[in-house]
Amino acid sequence: MKVICVDEEKDTLFKTMTLLKGIPEISAVVGFFSGKAALQYLKNGEKADITLVDTDISAAGGLDLVKTLRTKYPDISIIITSENNDYAVEAFSMHVSGYILKPLNKRVLSKEIAFCVTQRDERIDNRRGGINVRTFGNFDISVDGVTVSFTRSKAKELLAYLVDRQGGSVTRREAFSILWEDREYDRSMQKQLDVVIRDLRSTLREYNIEEIFELQRGNMKIDPDAFDCDLYRFFKGDVDAINSFRGEYMSAYSWASITESYMDGLGK
Repeated sequence: MKVICVDEEKDTLFKTMTLLKGIPEISAVVGFFSGKAALQYLKNGEKADITLVDTDISAAGGLDLVKTLRTKYPDISIIITSENNDYAVEAFSMHVSGYILKPLNKRVLSKEIAFCVTQRDERIDNRRGGINVRTFGNFDISVDGVTVSFTRSKAKELLAYLVDRQGGSVTRREAFSILWEDREYDRSMQKQLDVVIRDLRSTLREYNIEEIFELQRGNMKIDPDAFDCDLYRFFKGDVDAINSFRGEYMSAYSWASITESYMDGLGK
Protein backbone atom coordinates (compact mmCIF):
# COMPACT_ATOMS: atom_id res chain seq x y z
CA MET A 1 0.00 0.00 0.00
CA LYS A 2 1.29 3.45 -0.91
CA VAL A 3 0.43 6.37 1.39
CA ILE A 4 0.52 10.14 0.81
CA CYS A 5 0.76 12.44 3.84
CA VAL A 6 -0.24 16.12 3.69
CA ASP A 7 0.69 18.32 6.66
CA GLU A 8 2.29 21.76 6.57
CA GLU A 9 4.00 21.26 9.94
CA LYS A 10 7.44 19.85 9.12
CA ASP A 11 8.03 17.99 12.39
CA THR A 12 4.54 16.49 12.40
CA LEU A 13 4.82 15.40 8.78
CA PHE A 14 8.14 13.66 9.29
CA LYS A 15 6.93 11.99 12.48
CA THR A 16 3.80 10.71 10.73
CA MET A 17 5.85 9.38 7.82
CA THR A 18 8.18 7.58 10.23
CA LEU A 19 5.25 5.94 12.02
CA LEU A 20 3.73 4.83 8.72
CA LYS A 21 6.99 3.29 7.49
CA GLY A 22 6.87 1.02 10.53
CA ILE A 23 3.50 -0.46 9.55
CA PRO A 24 3.88 -3.77 7.62
CA GLU A 25 1.05 -3.08 5.17
CA ILE A 26 2.75 0.13 3.96
CA SER A 27 5.20 -0.25 1.08
CA ALA A 28 5.85 3.43 0.33
CA VAL A 29 5.23 6.82 1.98
CA VAL A 30 5.40 10.24 0.31
CA GLY A 31 4.98 13.54 2.18
CA PHE A 32 3.81 16.98 1.09
CA PHE A 33 3.51 20.33 2.84
CA SER A 34 0.51 21.40 0.74
CA GLY A 35 -2.57 19.96 -0.89
CA LYS A 36 -1.57 21.57 -4.18
CA ALA A 37 1.71 19.65 -4.26
CA ALA A 38 -0.06 16.38 -3.45
CA LEU A 39 -2.62 16.89 -6.22
CA GLN A 40 0.14 17.72 -8.72
CA TYR A 41 1.88 14.49 -7.76
CA LEU A 42 -1.26 12.50 -8.55
CA LYS A 43 -1.91 14.53 -11.69
CA ASN A 44 1.55 13.50 -12.94
CA GLY A 45 0.38 9.91 -12.95
CA GLU A 46 1.62 8.71 -9.58
CA LYS A 47 -0.61 6.32 -7.64
CA ALA A 48 -1.66 6.18 -4.01
CA ASP A 49 -3.88 3.88 -2.00
CA ILE A 50 -4.33 6.08 1.07
CA THR A 51 -3.99 9.81 1.76
CA LEU A 52 -3.59 11.28 5.25
CA VAL A 53 -4.89 14.86 5.24
CA ASP A 54 -4.40 17.38 8.05
CA THR A 55 -7.49 19.60 8.41
CA ASP A 56 -5.41 22.65 9.29
CA ILE A 57 -3.36 23.00 6.11
CA SER A 58 -3.65 26.53 4.75
CA ALA A 59 -4.07 27.85 1.19
CA ALA A 60 -6.38 25.03 0.09
CA GLY A 61 -7.87 23.79 3.36
CA GLY A 62 -7.81 20.13 4.33
CA LEU A 63 -11.49 19.52 3.65
CA ASP A 64 -11.21 21.25 0.27
CA LEU A 65 -8.45 18.81 -0.57
CA VAL A 66 -10.67 15.93 0.54
CA LYS A 67 -13.45 17.12 -1.79
CA THR A 68 -11.04 17.25 -4.73
CA LEU A 69 -9.63 13.81 -3.96
CA ARG A 70 -13.14 12.38 -3.68
CA THR A 71 -14.05 13.81 -7.11
CA LYS A 72 -10.89 13.03 -9.08
CA TYR A 73 -9.50 9.99 -7.27
CA PRO A 74 -12.47 8.16 -5.71
CA ASP A 75 -10.55 4.94 -5.10
CA ILE A 76 -8.04 6.57 -2.74
CA SER A 77 -8.93 6.00 0.93
CA ILE A 78 -8.72 9.18 3.01
CA ILE A 79 -7.81 9.48 6.67
CA ILE A 80 -8.22 12.85 8.38
CA THR A 81 -5.76 14.01 11.04
CA SER A 82 -6.73 16.93 13.26
CA GLU A 83 -6.14 18.69 16.56
CA ASN A 84 -9.85 18.38 17.44
CA ASN A 85 -13.22 16.94 16.40
CA ASP A 86 -14.53 20.16 14.85
CA TYR A 87 -14.47 18.75 11.30
CA ALA A 88 -15.58 15.20 12.05
CA VAL A 89 -19.21 15.47 10.94
CA GLU A 90 -18.36 17.20 7.66
CA ALA A 91 -15.45 14.84 7.00
CA PHE A 92 -17.51 11.67 7.43
CA SER A 93 -20.25 13.15 5.23
CA MET A 94 -17.61 13.01 2.47
CA HIS A 95 -17.07 9.32 3.23
CA VAL A 96 -13.54 9.47 4.62
CA SER A 97 -12.22 6.19 5.98
CA GLY A 98 -10.95 7.52 9.30
CA TYR A 99 -10.52 10.54 11.59
CA ILE A 100 -7.53 10.58 13.96
CA LEU A 101 -6.83 13.13 16.66
CA LYS A 102 -3.28 14.35 17.16
CA PRO A 103 -0.79 13.50 18.51
CA LEU A 104 -0.67 10.39 16.35
CA ASN A 105 0.61 7.05 17.54
CA LYS A 106 1.46 3.83 15.75
CA ARG A 107 -1.31 1.77 17.35
CA VAL A 108 -4.11 4.04 16.15
CA LEU A 109 -2.52 4.55 12.75
CA SER A 110 -2.12 0.79 12.28
CA LYS A 111 -5.79 0.26 13.10
CA GLU A 112 -6.94 2.87 10.57
CA ILE A 113 -4.57 1.56 7.88
CA ALA A 114 -5.85 -1.98 8.43
CA PHE A 115 -9.41 -0.73 7.93
CA CYS A 116 -8.41 0.96 4.65
CA VAL A 117 -6.76 -2.26 3.47
CA THR A 118 -9.97 -4.15 4.20
CA GLN A 119 -12.01 -1.58 2.27
CA ARG A 120 -9.66 -1.82 -0.72
CA ASP A 121 -9.79 -5.61 -0.75
CA GLU A 122 -13.59 -5.49 -0.68
CA ARG A 123 -13.64 -3.06 -3.62
CA ILE A 124 -11.34 -5.32 -5.62
CA ASP A 125 -13.38 -8.42 -4.76
CA ASN A 126 -16.57 -6.64 -5.84
CA ARG A 127 -15.02 -5.56 -9.13
CA ARG A 128 -13.03 -8.68 -9.92
CA GLY A 129 -16.17 -10.49 -10.99
CA GLY A 130 -17.10 -7.58 -13.25
CA ILE A 131 -13.73 -7.04 -14.97
CA ASN A 132 -12.81 -9.76 -17.42
CA VAL A 133 -9.76 -9.86 -19.67
CA ARG A 134 -9.71 -12.25 -22.61
CA THR A 135 -6.38 -13.05 -24.25
CA PHE A 136 -7.12 -16.33 -26.06
CA GLY A 137 -7.75 -15.40 -29.67
CA ASN A 138 -8.07 -11.62 -29.78
CA PHE A 139 -7.49 -9.35 -26.80
CA ASP A 140 -10.50 -7.73 -25.15
CA ILE A 141 -11.48 -6.38 -21.76
CA SER A 142 -15.04 -6.11 -20.51
CA VAL A 143 -16.76 -4.63 -17.48
CA ASP A 144 -20.01 -6.25 -16.33
CA GLY A 145 -20.36 -7.81 -19.76
CA VAL A 146 -19.75 -4.57 -21.67
CA THR A 147 -16.67 -4.59 -23.90
CA VAL A 148 -14.37 -1.63 -23.30
CA SER A 149 -14.07 0.55 -26.39
CA PHE A 150 -10.72 2.26 -27.00
CA THR A 151 -10.39 5.45 -29.03
CA ARG A 152 -6.78 4.57 -29.91
CA SER A 153 -5.62 1.11 -30.96
CA LYS A 154 -2.19 1.82 -29.48
CA ALA A 155 -3.77 2.40 -26.06
CA LYS A 156 -5.47 -0.99 -26.28
CA GLU A 157 -2.22 -2.63 -27.39
CA LEU A 158 -0.34 -1.04 -24.48
CA LEU A 159 -2.85 -2.50 -22.03
CA ALA A 160 -2.58 -5.87 -23.76
CA TYR A 161 1.21 -5.84 -23.36
CA LEU A 162 0.92 -4.94 -19.67
CA VAL A 163 -1.48 -7.86 -19.21
CA ASP A 164 1.05 -10.08 -20.95
CA ARG A 165 3.68 -8.94 -18.46
CA GLN A 166 1.44 -10.18 -15.62
CA GLY A 167 2.11 -7.31 -13.23
CA GLY A 168 5.75 -6.77 -14.17
CA SER A 169 6.94 -3.18 -14.61
CA VAL A 170 7.39 -1.80 -18.11
CA THR A 171 9.54 1.25 -18.84
CA ARG A 172 8.45 3.95 -21.25
CA ARG A 173 11.21 2.97 -23.68
CA GLU A 174 10.16 -0.68 -23.59
CA ALA A 175 6.52 0.27 -24.17
CA PHE A 176 7.59 2.43 -27.10
CA SER A 177 9.61 -0.38 -28.69
CA ILE A 178 6.54 -2.62 -28.50
CA LEU A 179 4.11 -0.08 -29.95
CA TRP A 180 6.41 1.32 -32.65
CA GLU A 181 8.97 -1.33 -33.56
CA ASP A 182 10.52 0.57 -36.49
CA ARG A 183 10.51 4.11 -35.11
CA GLU A 184 13.20 6.11 -33.31
CA TYR A 185 12.51 7.07 -29.71
CA ASP A 186 12.92 10.80 -30.29
CA ARG A 187 11.20 13.72 -28.61
CA SER A 188 8.30 13.70 -31.04
CA MET A 189 7.57 10.02 -30.45
CA GLN A 190 7.96 10.42 -26.70
CA LYS A 191 5.13 12.94 -26.85
CA GLN A 192 3.12 10.49 -28.93
CA LEU A 193 3.61 7.87 -26.23
CA ASP A 194 2.39 10.39 -23.65
CA VAL A 195 -0.81 10.77 -25.67
CA VAL A 196 -1.32 7.00 -25.75
CA ILE A 197 -0.79 6.65 -21.99
CA ARG A 198 -3.20 9.51 -21.25
CA ASP A 199 -5.77 7.98 -23.58
CA LEU A 200 -5.46 4.60 -21.88
CA ARG A 201 -5.96 6.13 -18.44
CA SER A 202 -8.90 8.17 -19.71
CA THR A 203 -10.58 5.08 -21.15
CA LEU A 204 -10.10 3.08 -17.97
CA ARG A 205 -11.41 6.00 -15.94
CA GLU A 206 -14.48 6.19 -18.18
CA TYR A 207 -15.31 2.59 -17.28
CA ASN A 208 -14.40 3.18 -13.61
CA ILE A 209 -11.57 0.62 -13.65
CA GLU A 210 -8.54 2.93 -13.51
CA GLU A 211 -7.20 1.09 -10.47
CA ILE A 212 -6.01 -1.83 -12.64
CA PHE A 213 -3.32 0.44 -14.15
CA GLU A 214 -0.34 1.89 -12.28
CA LEU A 215 2.16 4.52 -13.44
CA GLN A 216 5.06 5.41 -11.16
CA ARG A 217 8.13 7.38 -12.20
CA GLY A 218 7.73 6.43 -15.82
CA ASN A 219 7.23 2.71 -15.13
CA MET A 220 3.88 1.12 -15.93
CA LYS A 221 2.20 -2.06 -14.78
CA ILE A 222 -1.22 -3.56 -14.15
CA ASP A 223 -2.61 -5.08 -10.97
CA PRO A 224 -3.14 -8.74 -11.91
CA ASP A 225 -5.30 -9.34 -8.82
CA ALA A 226 -7.87 -6.73 -9.85
CA PHE A 227 -9.53 -8.69 -12.66
CA ASP A 228 -10.25 -12.14 -14.04
CA CYS A 229 -8.02 -13.25 -16.93
CA ASP A 230 -7.92 -16.51 -18.92
CA LEU A 231 -4.12 -16.29 -19.26
CA TYR A 232 -3.58 -16.05 -15.51
CA ARG A 233 -5.98 -18.92 -14.84
CA PHE A 234 -4.13 -20.99 -17.45
CA PHE A 235 -0.82 -20.54 -15.65
CA LYS A 236 -2.47 -21.40 -12.33
CA GLY A 237 -3.53 -24.76 -13.76
CA ASP A 238 -7.24 -23.98 -14.10
CA VAL A 239 -8.69 -26.87 -16.12
CA ASP A 240 -11.34 -24.77 -17.88
CA ALA A 241 -8.75 -22.20 -18.98
CA ILE A 242 -6.35 -24.90 -20.19
CA ASN A 243 -9.07 -26.61 -22.20
CA SER A 244 -10.24 -23.32 -23.74
CA PHE A 245 -6.79 -22.48 -25.13
CA ARG A 246 -6.70 -23.37 -28.85
CA GLY A 247 -3.19 -22.21 -29.68
CA GLU A 248 -4.12 -18.58 -30.37
CA TYR A 249 -3.09 -15.83 -27.97
CA MET A 250 -3.60 -12.10 -28.60
CA SER A 251 -3.60 -12.81 -32.31
CA ALA A 252 -3.42 -9.18 -33.40
CA TYR A 253 0.01 -8.57 -31.86
CA SER A 254 3.27 -10.04 -33.20
CA TRP A 255 5.06 -9.66 -29.86
CA ALA A 256 2.52 -12.04 -28.27
CA SER A 257 4.00 -14.99 -30.20
CA ILE A 258 6.62 -15.52 -27.48
CA THR A 259 4.00 -16.19 -24.81
CA GLU A 260 1.90 -18.15 -27.29
CA SER A 261 4.83 -20.49 -28.06
CA TYR A 262 5.50 -20.97 -24.36
CA MET A 263 1.86 -21.87 -23.73
CA ASP A 264 1.92 -24.32 -26.65
CA GLY A 265 4.93 -26.00 -25.08
CA LEU A 266 3.17 -26.38 -21.75
CA GLY A 267 0.21 -27.99 -23.45
CA LYS A 268 2.30 -30.76 -25.06
